[in-house]
Amino acid sequence: MPSFFSLSLPCVLAAWMLLASSSSPEEEKLIRVLVLLPKDNSYLFSVARVKPGIEYAVRSLQENGTCLPGYRFETIYEDSECGNRALFSLVDLVALKQQKPDLVLGPVCEYAAAPVARLASHWNLPMISAGALATGFSTKTGEYSHLIRVSPAYSKMGEMFLALFRHHKWSRATLLYSDNNQERNCYFTMEGVHVVFQEEAFHMAVHSFDESGRYLDLDEIVRSIQAGERVVIMCASGDTIRNIMLAAHRQGMTNGDYAFFNIELFNSSSYGNGSWKRGDKHDLEAKQAYSSLQTVTLLRTVKPEFERFSMEVKSSVQKEGLNEDDYANMFVEGFHDAILLYALALGEVLKYGFSKKNGDKIVLHTRNRTYEGIAGQVSIDANGDRFGDFSVIAMTDPEAGTQEVIGDYYGKQGRFEIRSNVKYLWGPGKLRIDENRVLEHTNNTPCKSSGGLGESAVTGIVVGALLGAGLLMAFYFFRKKYRITIERRNQQEECNMGKHRQLREDSIRSHFSAA
Repeated sequence: MPSFFSLSLPCVLAAWMLLASSSSPEEEKLIRVLVLLPKDNSYLFSVARVKPGIEYAVRSLQENGTCLPGYRFETIYEDSECGNRALFSLVDLVALKQQKPDLVLGPVCEYAAAPVARLASHWNLPMISAGALATGFSTKTGEYSHLIRVSPAYSKMGEMFLALFRHHKWSRATLLYSDNNQERNCYFTMEGVHVVFQEEAFHMAVHSFDESGRYLDLDEIVRSIQAGERVVIMCASGDTIRNIMLAAHRQGMTNGDYAFFNIELFNSSSYGNGSWKRGDKHDLEAKQAYSSLQTVTLLRTVKPEFERFSMEVKSSVQKEGLNEDDYANMFVEGFHDAILLYALALGEVLKYGFSKKNGDKIVLHTRNRTYEGIAGQVSIDANGDRFGDFSVIAMTDPEAGTQEVIGDYYGKQGRFEIRSNVKYLWGPGKLRIDENRVLEHTNNTPCKSSGGLGESAVTGIVVGALLGAGLLMAFYFFRKKYRITIERRNQQEECNMGKHRQLREDSIRSHFSAA
């Protein structure tokens, strides 16, 4: 006979589900935002840095009152730790606290964002991030369907380089980057360039190095450049870029035969700062070397409101004990604009009779639109990714070492333009890049011509043939006997050596390492 508990359990569960599905009018007007960012201030996108930008956007919407009248925002900040903690925080909020968010902001780190994006898509939650920029997130038809990126993905930078190469009529490049197998920002950046170039059948030489080690072999890096192509795209820290340029300069590679590009990630001096000046004994030499270097960075536009925004962010961040050059960096701007984008999309969805629970409808209305962000216009493409606008900085006065923006790329139009009011040292005829050169290999062994084969030569051929036949037979029996052992050993070694990288790269479907 069924127990009372077994009979009543379905009723209890049904009642709980009914209560969970129902909500008060106040709850319907509440927009719960879960922000997943690291609390570690070594990250440019830490909670302390980004929170003032998010709060500024929320306050602006509430003061305006026309976009979402009657609605209010509740922001919940959780430490992502740039890892699995982000996923756990989302699950805990829903399963334990029974507070399902209406919007997820972040994470930024690729390996933290991947599982969160999959779960957000499964739960029909819009997820907007100023990170998750790897090419693996570009396929939105499946597990990343609810991800919107309000900062230009690395593939957008690849499109910029494609336009730049077409401008110069180049089709070959060396990709040189730092990779420490952790967050791998430069790895994913170069992946974006590699994928775009590969689609155009450009020839590429790819080299990586670990700048976090105790000793960086600059001579080996320069040799890899010399063995590759003449147009070099680099991604590393500012100090490493400077050391590479100094080493290249000492090898005579900065006289116009090579063109160097430096990618400055996130508009921050932490990544590839294009400045040659350090106040040390190498400044003069570095200034000369940097005449062959151009730096690619995000295009910055300034509105009057941006100045007030920057001052408020600076004031809030300084209260946290942080002092830096650029308080309103790409991530602060991006997450501010993410709130505005969500509000615009939700407002349109509500007009069509849907609610904040229709995450798929909200995601659809974030695409194919242009709106005013805090620093200028923001354009989102049909895939839910922001078009990238970039600037190219170069030395315009070698004597003074002055660096200026010499060109801009406009992603929505796919157009690269050289600024007319600057002195461009890399104008027509100034570079001597020869993409069709053939590397010469010197052979110092003298060759003697002979009208025929001598007796000793014939004897050598016969002996060589017999030895060759013997070696082939020995190899056959060796291969037959040890083939299975070798295959098993190789499988075991590949499993042990590649396990960590495979697990991490599979999480975002990256194929760059196999290219």
